[in-house]
Amino acid sequence: MTLMKSLMGAAAAVALTAGAALAEPALIFDLGGKFDKSFNEAAHNGASRWAEETGGTYREIEMQSEAQREQALRRFAEAGSNPIITMGFGMADPLAAVAADYPDTTFVVVDVTWLDAPNLRQVGFAEHEGSYLVGMMAAMASKTGTVGFIGGMDVPLIRHFGCGYAQGAKAVNPDINVVANMTGTTPAAWNDPVKGSELTKAQISQGADVVYAAAGGTGVGVLQTAADEGILSIGVDSNQNHLHPGKVLTSMLKRVDVAVYEAMKAGEDVETGVFVMGLSEDGVGYAMDENNAPLVSDDMKAAVDKARQDIIDGNVSVVSYYENDSCPALQF
Repeated sequence: MTLMKSLMGAAAAVALTAGAALAEPALIFDLGGKFDKSFNEAAHNGASRWAEETGGTYREIEMQSEAQREQALRRFAEAGSNPIITMGFGMADPLAAVAADYPDTTFVVVDVTWLDAPNLRQVGFAEHEGSYLVGMMAAMASKTGTVGFIGGMDVPLIRHFGCGYAQGAKAVNPDINVVANMTGTTPAAWNDPVKGSELTKAQISQGADVVYAAAGGTGVGVLQTAADEGILSIGVDSNQNHLHPGKVLTSMLKRVDVAVYEAMKAGEDVETGVFVMGLSEDGVGYAMDENNAPLVSDDMKAAVDKARQDIIDGNVSVVSYYENDSCPALQF
């Protein structure tokens, strides 16, 4: 059985430095937990796939606080882990402070693309493209003419998701009403299923009958409440269709698992630089399986697949929230 070594706090991290140098990769999960059924869990799945295929081992830690970010980076680097794979935009500042101190260590960060360091592999995603497709599906499935979006922490990345979603919905129905809420303004917003449930009920009261959750662990509460209240939901990052079969319209896939798997497979030789994975790279998409097949008609699938190809070919342009820090289709 593959040995997974977990560092669960500062004391364990300090103890690590007393051991021999390691020639194995390390994975730092973002706040919200390894088993958030979304972003972090996708990373876990990618790492597990690598370990199962190769018999390799890796170090890991689940962040419990903001203060642990830089500490974990330094402890893993001191211990010789390489590459060190980190999850989430919250790692940007710690990486900016740490990377230069360990020039022989390669750091990989998912959801950051703006740092300047030669030993960084930065992986971003065209979340707005994938969100456009599920927004189309939401509009085609909606009977009320109102669909919802529930984000986690109110940051540009999550507005990026919502902006693409609204554009896709309005491409199908220009008069559709898109209701949007964010869970909070601190990292706690990624792991608050109770607040996710409350926001879902509030959106239902406004007429929403399809709700898209881009909120990490908070989304579990969104999907659960949508199922309980008899409306459809849309999952994110990982395929969440199985959580409530027949109730989850689809999931916007963000191939974080592939990003982590490829980094571990390349090992110390992983290529540095900035890489963005969109529809053309199969970095984003939408999930179809036995759990949601009855919800998606052939006409719906054909329309979405055509839009996917049109975006890849440049015939349809999805506006990025990052372009002007605003969204033409949605007011947050």
